Amino acid sequence: MSAKFPLPAPADRRRFRQRLLAWYRRHGRDLPWRKTDDPYHILVSEIMLQQTQVDRVLPKYAEWLQKYPSLAALAVAPEHEVDAAWYPLGYNIRPRRLQSIAREAVANYGGQLPSDEETLLSFKGVGAYTAGAIRSFAFRERAAILDTNVARVLFRVFVGRGDPKSHATKRRLWAISECLVPSRHAFDFNQALMDLGAMVCVARNPRCLMCPMNRSCRAFQTGSGQA
Repeated sequence: MSAKFPLPAPADRRRFRQRLLAWYRRHGRDLPWRKTDDPYHILVSEIMLQQTQVDRVLPKYAEWLQKYPSLAALAVAPEHEVDAAWYPLGYNIRPRRLQSIAREAVANYGGQLPSDEETLLSFKGVGAYTAGAIRSFAFRERAAILDTNVARVLFRVFVGRGDPKSHATKRRLWAISECLVPSRHAFDFNQALMDLGAMVCVARNPRCLMCPMNRSCRAFQTGSGQA
């Protein structure tokens, strides 16, 4: 990592993990996809949660899995029925991508999702975040994630200024995420990161005084976190 993209020091990493996991034990959300390690169920939740709020996904997640309980069941379903089952979540390319993944998994991987990053990324519709989420949440591997909520947390805590949407900053945030993931408890750590971004370190009017990171957050210390 070049000097202009410094990573958090080991002591800062440990402190961040400890505070985040302690906060998560008290405040983490009770969500159904956190009670399974089925890779298909995790995939469904992640695709549904793309640009859709949790409260809208919750009933549809249960309904979808009742109708299509496996990749094999989804792979053979008529496309018009799949589209109808997705309604009203919107962004209707998502069910087609999900079914495409199911068909490829059945054709090439015995109806299962593989656990290695390279193969996951070969599926159309699976990007770096979704691959990391499947590896972390389904296979309990040490894998980094970077969705909108996580990027916002890491930018505010460890960067604090600059353009959070630039390619250079995104690369830096991925590097920070990768160095922070603990070798143990990666599942809880990544879920905690997402919860902190969704519940406390929100886009507008972040609840900084409630945040376990406020003493070390660069954006909070400079006042820029309130933007």
